[in-house]
Amino acid sequence: MPSQDPARRAVVTAMGAITPIGNDADTYWANLLAGVSGGGPITTFDTSTFDVKIAAEVKDFNPALTMDRKMVRRMSRFIHFGVAAATEAIERSGIDFSTWTPEQRDRVAVVINTGGGGMEHVVEGARVLWDRGPGQVSPFAIPAVSGSMAAAQVSMKYGLTGPLITQVAACASGVIAFQDALRLIANDEVDVVIAGGSEAPLLPMAFAALGNIGALSKRNDDPAGASRPFDRTRDGFVFGEGAGVLVVESLAHAQGRGAAILAEIIGASLTADAFHISAPEPTGRGAAMAMAGAMRHAGIGPSDVDYLVAHGTSTPLNDVTETKAIKRAFGERAASLPISSPKSMVGHLLGAAGAVAGIAAVGAITDGWIPPTINYREPDPECDLDYTPNVKRKLRVDTAMINGFGFGGQNAVAIFRRFEG
Repeated sequence: MPSQDPARRAVVTAMGAITPIGNDADTYWANLLAGVSGGGPITTFDTSTFDVKIAAEVKDFNPALTMDRKMVRRMSRFIHFGVAAATEAIERSGIDFSTWTPEQRDRVAVVINTGGGGMEHVVEGARVLWDRGPGQVSPFAIPAVSGSMAAAQVSMKYGLTGPLITQVAACASGVIAFQDALRLIANDEVDVVIAGGSEAPLLPMAFAALGNIGALSKRNDDPAGASRPFDRTRDGFVFGEGAGVLVVESLAHAQGRGAAILAEIIGASLTADAFHISAPEPTGRGAAMAMAGAMRHAGIGPSDVDYLVAHGTSTPLNDVTETKAIKRAFGERAASLPISSPKSMVGHLLGAAGAVAGIAAVGAITDGWIPPTINYREPDPECDLDYTPNVKRKLRVDTAMINGFGFGGQNAVAIFRRFEG
């Protein structure tokens, strides 16, 4: 059961986002409700020899708006996204860290997770090494590759000297950031956590590898309709990129500065499938354990959850397994539980997927709308729950759960609740 001590309750006070359907949190949320798809032809490399030619790319993004131009050149795209999303969230929070004392900044953590980090610099560095020799490899290649560098850049930009954390947990990474935020505040280690995930994985090598294992949709003639979670005709996920960041504060700190409180994080859980490097455990046991554990940590039961932001990747195995897991965790409540998958619109953002799912959960709580699962056309007998097909739904949401399940059997779940003073 969460603590009632205001210094140990974790509340959300602001959000920031860079996504394939909007480069700020408000635009992302509005387009999510409108059912806008971010899918389209790949524009960053020649796909003529690839089976998969579509992705959900971030559009019209200028990293120089939030980073020094020299640093933009030296750092990788996932860092650009992470810094931009964090900058938006911090600015929207109303916090001005430049006015804080060093001791106050000691009590601020940055937790920005990722699945792969700056892999484009590995590819480029290898090309330069073989073509031009070791003396021509950039000395900035290693910092640009490092998965921790998005969090580090945010820390350095604002002079934040509390815990600096990056967890690499594949597609569960973004959800784990919110669990870490909850733990850091519940343990009274910090007053503020800048928490989220960032990913920029759209590289030829990644498309080739994932395409060869059959994970990606090959609906090249219908990129906007290719991601169709829980639909019988789904054939794989649409690769995406982006970032999501939340400002999470202790309740005491947020109230002390008169902040607007959007929601509260009340529970989280992690489990492992211990089954396969890429496939989910077919009974959904590990995922169900994570959902049940998060509810137990939050001190709530299945009937208390109003909305579930599903992992919902649009792959044949994941969607069936997640459906089974929801049934195991929620019992009779599963049949009437509203569920939806943002991946139907933004694609699969890997380490940032859970972070933008968190924004969807908070948006549902604050606005009273559940975003749809778009491209849902043919029901699958094995996926027979309420996935909010195609059209948003008006509903008061007091409690929302988010799921994040990653390669290697990593299962992460977090729960957000309407703040009641």
